[in-house]
Amino acid sequence: MTTRRETPSSPESQSEPRAAVRAVVAAVRWRPWLWPELLVEGLRLARPGWWHRWPPVPVPDPGLWKFRLETAYGGTGETLPEPRDIRTFLSWCRSARGWRR
Repeated sequence: MTTRRETPSSPESQSEPRAAVRAVVAAVRWRPWLWPELLVEGLRLARPGWWHRWPPVPVPDPGLWKFRLETAYGGTGETLPEPRDIRTFLSWCRSARGWRR
């Protein structure tokens, strides 16, 4: 008889949006030059009408966030982003800021 092993749900899983927000903030905590980019990109990824939902925090739309994680890391999109990847992405956004003009 084969038993199915249940894996406990980690509080750091993607199903918990606050865990993703904590991971992103922790990745740039000591890099204040990336904070403006974090705010800009956070608002770009935020779910539409985020200010109408309690708490009014611009967290990413769960579907978009999962898609972004699936395309970046593969799998099911449950993995939290790596701190180095977050910093690299925000640095790239910062350097590409002039291209948008």
